[in-house]
Amino acid sequence: MTKISIESVRARAESDAKTFGYYLTPDPELLQGLLEGLKVNEDRYGYPSCPCRLASGNLQIDRDIICPCDYRDPDVAEYGACYCRLYVNKNFYEKKGELPTVPERRPLDKQSRAFMAATVTESTAAGKETKPTETTGEKVSMEVKSKLWYCSQCGYVVFREDAPYVCPICKAKREMFKEIKTRIDFLG
Repeated sequence: MTKISIESVRARAESDAKTFGYYLTPDPELLQGLLEGLKVNEDRYGYPSCPCRLASGNLQIDRDIICPCDYRDPDVAEYGACYCRLYVNKNFYEKKGELPTVPERRPLDKQSRAFMAATVTESTAAGKETKPTETTGEKVSMEVKSKLWYCSQCGYVVFREDAPYVCPICKAKREMFKEIKTRIDFLG
């Protein structure tokens, strides 16, 4: 597997920011740390999962936190920055002051699924067995049931567990996504 360079990680983030009218954080130390985290995650998993969240290593579980994550656009719209503050709006970029604190939007079930997958992977590698119910007493389903979704505004189609918070093409809200139900008939 080819390792990605920090320069290409930065170029991709800058390009994405420019495309959507955002800026990369004006804090140089924070920016460097986040870019290095993206690089490490892409080298490790094969996709750039957000460095600010726990990734499981399972693409289906982590699909919503591939940078830029599903939560970035609503976070920037509401708070002026995304959760990790890699992407900021023009106001925060020009002020170069203190960045806002952004609350976590990722649903708890997705966070716990990623945590359990990561814990099971680490335990298996260490030769230990862990039960998902040891700490909470609840069973956490790690199965991902993907569905086909389409944006009723622009027609964008995606296959994943939940519809995105915001359409990456037209910026329509999640409510504009409809599930496509399919049926296969076999004729004998």
